Amino acid sequence: MSEVLEPTTLSIEGMTCSSCVNAVEKALNSIDGVSATINFATETAHILAPADINVKELVKTVEKAGYKAALLADGQAVTLHSKKSAKALFFAFIFAAPAVAISMVMSWHHHIDMWIIAQLDSYSIARPLYSATAWLVIALSAPVVLIIAWPIHRAALRNLKHPTMDNLISMGSLAAFTWSIYANSTGAGDVYTEVAAGVIFFVILGRYLETRAKSAAGEALSSLLSLGSKEVTIVRGGFPLIVPIEQLQIGDEFEVRPGDRIATDGIVIKGESAVDNSMLTGESKPVDVRPGSQVIGASVNHNGRLIVRATRIGKDTELARITAMVISAQGTKAPIQRLADRISAVFVPVVTMISIGTFAGWYYSGHTLTRSVSIAITVLVIACPCALGLATPVALLVASGRGARRGIVLREPRTLEVARNVDTVVFDKTGTLTHGVMKVQEATISVAAGKVLGASFSTLITETTIISSAQAIETLNSHPVALAITRYSLGEGAKHYEVTDFAVTPGSGAAGRVNLGTQSPVVLIGSPAAVAHSCTDFHPEIKLAIAHGQEAGLTVSVLAWDGVALAVFSVGDQLKEDAAHTITALTQLGITPWLVTGDSAEVAAGVAAAVGIDSAHVVSAALPETKLQIVERLKSEGRCVLMIGDGINDAAALTAADLSMAMGT
Repeated sequence: MSEVLEPTTLSIEGMTCSSCVNAVEKALNSIDGVSATINFATETAHILAPADINVKELVKTVEKAGYKAALLADGQAVTLHSKKSAKALFFAFIFAAPAVAISMVMSWHHHIDMWIIAQLDSYSIARPLYSATAWLVIALSAPVVLIIAWPIHRAALRNLKHPTMDNLISMGSLAAFTWSIYANSTGAGDVYTEVAAGVIFFVILGRYLETRAKSAAGEALSSLLSLGSKEVTIVRGGFPLIVPIEQLQIGDEFEVRPGDRIATDGIVIKGESAVDNSMLTGESKPVDVRPGSQVIGASVNHNGRLIVRATRIGKDTELARITAMVISAQGTKAPIQRLADRISAVFVPVVTMISIGTFAGWYYSGHTLTRSVSIAITVLVIACPCALGLATPVALLVASGRGARRGIVLREPRTLEVARNVDTVVFDKTGTLTHGVMKVQEATISVAAGKVLGASFSTLITETTIISSAQAIETLNSHPVALAITRYSLGEGAKHYEVTDFAVTPGSGAAGRVNLGTQSPVVLIGSPAAVAHSCTDFHPEIKLAIAHGQEAGLTVSVLAWDGVALAVFSVGDQLKEDAAHTITALTQLGITPWLVTGDSAEVAAGVAAAVGIDSAHVVSAALPETKLQIVERLKSEGRCVLMIGDGINDAAALTAADLSMAMGT
C-alpha cells in the first residue's frame, strides 16, 4: 500500500440512524489503510485513503454494506430533501390517528361494532367471528405498517448483516401487526395494530423533524459552494471568451469586471481596483490591488477592470481549501457521539435476544404459546426508539420556539447540552462585535485651512459646502469607503452639486470638477499619501486628524479643493451598541473572551480595547485556517469553546468549535 493518503468525500444514501452510520463506517475502515468518518447530518463520508485505492472500490464497499454512494464532486452542494418525509408523515397521521383513537376510547367499540355489523347485514356479508372494531383498526393500520413504513422495512432487510434501529422498528411493527390478525381471527388474544401504527407514526415524525434539522446543518457548506464561479471570461488573443469554469487552466488570463466575483486565485497583470475579501478573510476594509497583487477566488471586485492570471484552480484554490476544512470539521465526532455509536451498535442484537429470552422464559414456565408470543412482541415494541425519537425533537421545538422569540435560532439539540459547559468564547470582529458596515467614525472640517484659497472662495468655505462637495464626488464612486462618506454627507444635510470630469484612480481616490456656483474647484478625495502628492502642505488641523484616525486603525480619506486639503474623513466598522456590555457579562460569568479577526493589528487592538478584551487574547490578520487552528488549540487545552462569527471565512472554525453561533443567519 502507498503511504500517500488522499482525501475523498462520498455522498451516502440510505442512512436512517446512528447504527447505519456505524455500519458504513465499519465497512470503509475495514479496507487496509483507509480512515473514514461519516457525517450523518450532511449524509457524507470523509475518507483518507491510499492513492492506489480508487473511488470505485470505496463506492463498492459502501454498496456491499447495503447503502448507495457516489463521489461528491467539486462544487456539488449537499442537497437534503424533506418533501418525502412530509408526505409520509401526512398519510401516517391520516390513518394512524383514527386507529389509535378508536383503540383508546373503549366506549366507542360497541357503537362501532353495531354500525359495522349493520352495514355488513345490509349487503348480506357474513359477520366477523370476533371484534368488528378490531378489524377496522387493523384496516386503518395496514397502510401505515405495510406501505408508509416500507422504506423502514427495506432498510431493515438491507441491514440484516449490520442490524440498526430500523430492524427493531420493522420487527416490532410487523410482529404486532401479524399477531393482531392472528389474534382477532382466532380470539387468542389482544390486538396491537394501533401500537404498530403509532410506533411508525412517531418514528416518521421524529425523522421528519430530524430531516429539517439536517437541511440546516448543510447550509454552511452550501453557502461556501455557492460562492464558486460557474463561468469565467478568458482573454485569448486580446478578445474575451466566456467559458465554463472547468475549462480554466493555470496560466490562463481572465477578465474581472467591476462587481464581479474573481473566478479563481491568481495574480493581477493589468488594472487597478479595490477587492472585497471579507467573505473569505473577514477583513472589512477593501484591499487595493494593482499589477503584481495576489487575489483570492470568490472575492468581489469593486471599481476597476482587472486582468488576472490564474495561479490555482479547482481543489487547490483558497475557497476549495476552506470548503475542505469545513467538511473535515463536520466529520469530526465528539466523544459523546462515539459513545452513542458504540451503544447503538449493540442495542438491536441485545433487544432481540431479550425478546427471544422473554418468550422462552414465559413459555417454559408453563404459560401458553399465545401468551408467551404476546409478551415477547411487547418487549420488541416497547424497545422501539419512538419515545426518544419523539421526545428529543419535541423538546427541541419548544426550546427553539422560546429562543426564536429572543432572536436565537437553535439548529441542533446538542446546543442546549453543550452551552452550559462553555468557558471560552472566540469572537470574529466583522458583523459580530461590529455591524459589518463601513461608517464615518470621525470627520474633521477645517475652515481655517481654506484661507489659502483666497478671497474668491471665502463665501464658499463652510462646513456644509465642503461636506456637499464630498457627497457630490463620492456619490459617483462605488468604493465602500465612498459609500460611507456619501451616507455621512447626506445625514449632515449635504446639498446637490453638479460634477464634471469625474475620474477614479483605484488605490488612490476619486476626483472631479464640482460646480459650486461662483467657483468650480477640482475636488479630490483619496488616501493621505495620494492627496499629498497633489496638494500644498497640510494644515496642522488636517495633520492631527489624519494621525488620530490612523492610530485608531481607521481608513483615512482626505478631501482637497484645488490642491488645498480641507477635510478628513476617518472610516471604519462601527461597534455594536451592546458589544462592551456582552464582554463584561461574559467575564463576570468566568468565561474568557477572545478576538480573532482578519483585520489589521491596529484595528483589532482598537476594537479589543473598546469592548474590554485582554490584548493577550487578540489575534489579528487571521486567515480561515488560523481561526480553525486557534479553536482546535483551545479545545486541546481542555476548554469548551463557543465560536461566534459572521462570514464564510469563519465556517471551518464555527464547525470545529464545541458550540458555534452564526450572527444574523
